[in-house]
Amino acid sequence: MRLDGLSRLKPAPKRSDPAPSRLSYRVQRWMLTPGIRLGLRIGVPFCLVFALGSAFLASEQRRDALNAFVADIRASIQERPEFMVNLMAIDGAGTHLAADIREVVPIDFPISSFELDVEQIREVIAGLDPVKSATVRIRPGGVLQVDVVERQPAVVWRTRAGVEMLDETGAHVDDLPERGARPDLPLIAGEGADANVAEALRLIQTAQPLGDRLRGLVWVGERRWDLVLDRGQAIQLPAKRPVQALERVLAVNEVQELLDRDIAVVDMRLGTRPTIRMTEAASAEWLRVRNTGGNGQ
Repeated sequence: MRLDGLSRLKPAPKRSDPAPSRLSYRVQRWMLTPGIRLGLRIGVPFCLVFALGSAFLASEQRRDALNAFVADIRASIQERPEFMVNLMAIDGAGTHLAADIREVVPIDFPISSFELDVEQIREVIAGLDPVKSATVRIRPGGVLQVDVVERQPAVVWRTRAGVEMLDETGAHVDDLPERGARPDLPLIAGEGADANVAEALRLIQTAQPLGDRLRGLVWVGERRWDLVLDRGQAIQLPAKRPVQALERVLAVNEVQELLDRDIAVVDMRLGTRPTIRMTEAASAEWLRVRNTGGNGQ
């Protein structure tokens, strides 16, 4: 009985508390925040890799070896046969223009396609005066293909500096040694005439009934055109609506054969009051007839 009483008086063993401590709880909550989780997943590995890379590249010898290794790898890829360009083909250009293109784009073939700036080559070719547009691409088989659209000369422009050909937009095409080198093209002259080629072509089209009598057009005062005909005749057109003024002259000429007479200038600058100037010989003859007629009265 005594032993049993002692056993009942012995304290029970203490159970461990499953709840975390306050410090452990705070650490766990801190580790669960999105920023800390992202830093542990990405930031720490990045810092380690950065530190190792910095330590490796701190040596100049290792940097040079790495650069040489990368250069060898790149060269082995770029110089593969399927990436090499062996020749340049030019389509749409004449003999002289093709020679000019090869001169302004001096490429030593074979060359890797990685070393060619196709857009820069296109801009250089498009900058040539005779070139209206150009496309450049690398064809399969190692061919640098250049497709060119040439400017077509529409008029011959005589200036103080010489004679040159212009296209329908007034862009320079090529120089001429003399006017007779292209007798098939109409002639224009005058400072600033190149900026008004489109209007000149409309006037030339309208003047077709005159045939071979048209010698050319002169841009006067940087504002209007004069049509120059054979026999020293000229038609002075207004700055506004010159085509309509020329049509009026041609209509009168068709009915009354105005330009077949001894007339030096047909002045259409004032649309409400066209003026005709006779040649000196015709004026002298008219004065003689007038004076003779007056004395006879």
